[in-house]
Amino acid sequence: MLNSAARTRAAANRLSRKGLFLHKKQHVEPPMVARKDFNGKILRSSQKVTIMNLTTRLALGTCGFLIGASIAVSGAQTAEPTVLTIFAAGTLAGPFKQVNALFEKQYPNVTVHAQYGGSVMMARRITDLHQDADLLAVADYNVIPKYMFGSQPHASWYAGFARNAITFVYTDKSKYANEINSQNWYKVLARPGVEIGRSNPDTDPSGYQTLQMLDLAEKYYNAPGLKQNVLANAPLANIRDTETELISALQLGQIDYLAIYRSDATQHHLKFLDLPAKINLSDPSLSAFYQQGVARTKNGDLAGRPIVYAVTMVNGSMNSGTAEKYVALLLGSQGQAVMKDNGFGEFNPAFAVHIEAMPAALKQLVKPWPGS
Repeated sequence: MLNSAARTRAAANRLSRKGLFLHKKQHVEPPMVARKDFNGKILRSSQKVTIMNLTTRLALGTCGFLIGASIAVSGAQTAEPTVLTIFAAGTLAGPFKQVNALFEKQYPNVTVHAQYGGSVMMARRITDLHQDADLLAVADYNVIPKYMFGSQPHASWYAGFARNAITFVYTDKSKYANEINSQNWYKVLARPGVEIGRSNPDTDPSGYQTLQMLDLAEKYYNAPGLKQNVLANAPLANIRDTETELISALQLGQIDYLAIYRSDATQHHLKFLDLPAKINLSDPSLSAFYQQGVARTKNGDLAGRPIVYAVTMVNGSMNSGTAEKYVALLLGSQGQAVMKDNGFGEFNPAFAVHIEAMPAALKQLVKPWPGS
């Protein structure tokens, strides 16, 4: 008989041998599978390694190509065009369409987005509504210092790039079209039944320039009441924000005469009255006389000035470099040729106010504004 100590040692030995056996049975190697080449032949170990390396290299090369192509496509997608935003007078729609085309041809990565309306309204969209624009071009240069300068200026300079004249246009359908001329025009326009269209003097330069011209005409012809008599045939129903909105009404015979710029007559092939330079606001040398013609508007009394179109860059523009190039094109020979072809008077060189604030490249294209 074994004593208790011996029985304990024997049991421990049996457990130890059983545990060792179980330990040895835990790990079973799977059978080896022979690797074959593309022709079905079994590969040696060194060949296996070579094929594995080749496969790895091909996979990495393909990934590299795909990543490179992805980066190239991504780069092409992010190279979006620059959008140049211009707020401009309605009468500039025709010539600016041509200037915009020239600019986009010279700078293919630029898209010009132009919006047109009354000059005062367009300026106030920047100053009052805080809408983003890179350039502002107006039909009355005085709009820029009046609305864009100030304690928190939205512009620092402006350049006059074209001249114009205020007149009345008409068609063969207009009443008394065969009678009217540059001497009797104010009498014909005051006749009963004549319908006259004009733009809003509170928002558009041609609107208040029409009133200034009629005020000057009273003095020039010594005809008291001339202004009132003509305006009696231009009721509120015949007023629009810009005079160009009424061109179709004139062509359809819904109105007989339209107060508008001479350039519009050229662009739309309309008949127009060749009014004297002393009243049509076309001659900068007559500035002193023009001031006698006054328009009363919601924005105050406005004295007559020569009709000079002006352009400026908006302070804080994100596209100032592109805007500068556009102004250079407009002030240069190509831009001036477009303006002339569309019935505008040229400036060669352009006049500018605050030349010291202009970009260096533009300074050589201008000279100081008379009296500035």
